[in-house]
Order: sequence, then C-alpha cells, then structure tokens
Amino acid sequence: MLTRALIDRVVSAALEEDAPWGDLTSEYLIAETAHARADLVARERGLLSGGEVFAAAFRLTDPRIDVDLRVEDGRPFEPGDVLAVATGPARGVLTAERVGLNFVQRMSGIATLTARYVAEVAHTGARIADTRKTTPGLRAFERRAVRDGGGRNHRWSLSDAVMAKDNHLAVLAATAPGEWGSTVTAALRAAKDRLPHTAHLEVEVDRLEQIESVLAAGVGTIMLDNFSLDDLRTGVETVAGRATVEASGGVSLETVRAIAETGVDVISVGALTHSARALDLGLDIRIDA
Repeated sequence: MLTRALIDRVVSAALEEDAPWGDLTSEYLIAETAHARADLVARERGLLSGGEVFAAAFRLTDPRIDVDLRVEDGRPFEPGDVLAVATGPARGVLTAERVGLNFVQRMSGIATLTARYVAEVAHTGARIADTRKTTPGLRAFERRAVRDGGGRNHRWSLSDAVMAKDNHLAVLAATAPGEWGSTVTAALRAAKDRLPHTAHLEVEVDRLEQIESVLAAGVGTIMLDNFSLDDLRTGVETVAGRATVEASGGVSLETVRAIAETGVDVISVGALTHSARALDLGLDIRIDA
C-alpha cells in the first residue's frame, strides 16, 4: 500500500539525492522573497497517477508551498489540461520541480499503459496483473499506478505466497529421486500441508503434460508460461475450473486480446512496470518578484 509515510520517506530520499547541499542555482539567482506559480500541464493524452507524490515533493521541500490537485488519480486528461497547480516561495518550487515531475511522469506512464491493456481485454473475463519486475525501492509507487490504470497487483513480494516457477521445479526435480510428475506432486502437497491456510500456492508450467501433476497437488493458481494460443485454450480446458489459470510470457498490446480470448483468468504483464514510457508532462512556472 502506498501510505503517506512511505511517500514521505521515498520522496525525501529523492530530494536529498537531487539537492544534497541545497539548490545553488535557486539560492544564488532567485530572490528569497520571490513567489511562484507552477502549472503541471499535460503535453499528451494520458491517465494521471501520482498526484499525492507530486504534491509531497513540494510540501517536503517547503511546507509553505500549496499544491492544488486539479485531476484525481485514475482520471484521463488531454493535452493542455492543467493537472495541478503549485504556489509558494519560488526557490522551493524550483527546487522541487524535477523530483515531483519525475514521479508523476513515471507513475502516469504506467497507469496509461495499463489502461490500454485493460481496454484490450474488457470484453473478456481476464484480469490484467503486474509482476515483481518493478524498479527497486519503488514497487509501491509503480503498483499503485497499475491500480490507477485499472489493473491488478500480483503477489507483493516473495514473502506473500508460494509461487513455484520453472527454476524452482528444475532444482526440485534434480535433487529428489523419482519421476518428474510424482516428485513435483508430492513436494507441492507437502508444502501445502505446511503452509498457513491463508497462504496461496501458485505453480508455473511450460508444457501441457505438466498440468495434471500440478493440479493433483491442489494448487490455487496454475501459470501457463509462454504457451501458444492453441495450447492456452487446451490448458484452460484441461484445468476445467480446478484452479485459477494465469497466462504469462509473450504478452504485448498486440497479443493480449487473443490471449484473453482463450479463456484464461489472469494475464500477468511485466511490461506494465519495466517498459512503461514516462508521460510528457510539463511544469510551466511564473515568477512574481
């Protein structure tokens, strides 16, 4: 969850990184008494995310700066729209502008991209979800942006759920005697018996013939990784409602509609966070002497 405490901690670190010993340019060129108004203006169409984070950059720089958020997170905007207005001491406004912009541009880019994926599958029952492919230290920010774009969050961290991927199964099969299917089924059943009843169990498979061995363990979700469309349809039919079916791998805006139409329940898309382009948002500043 993106709490105010977390926002303040991360934004404070970003401000310290950007001006560790103060903003020399503003301090030496701008009068201490100067007042400024800064308009956050959209240069392109998009979906807003990160308004409170943007505001925090100014508030933490100088509490005398007031930020009026004109557009709510999750709302669309058009080029030329004023999304927020910051007013206050000019030095503080100029010091905070880059950090504030960096966050809101990044988060709005993620939200906008997510909304495009969600729109592509709106006619199906599939949900678009993110992955752990987030910027280190910014997971809460980027995942909030995914939600603002209409997407869902996957497990938050390695501590939240058991998710056995191909590498886990490869190590398991190599270190335990017996045939692959029976070994995996037994190991998954043993793990499930030890898990708290609230913990979720998900397993990734990359071949159709692995599905039954995984389902025999009573998993909650089965991930079909890099399956063809035909194999995804067969996989959904094989699972037949015994677990949630997630598709991953090879997902793009060009392929996501067809993937959703195979009948999968969830489509996880790493690109939502690792490949989103920062939106073009500008800060138009007027200085009053």
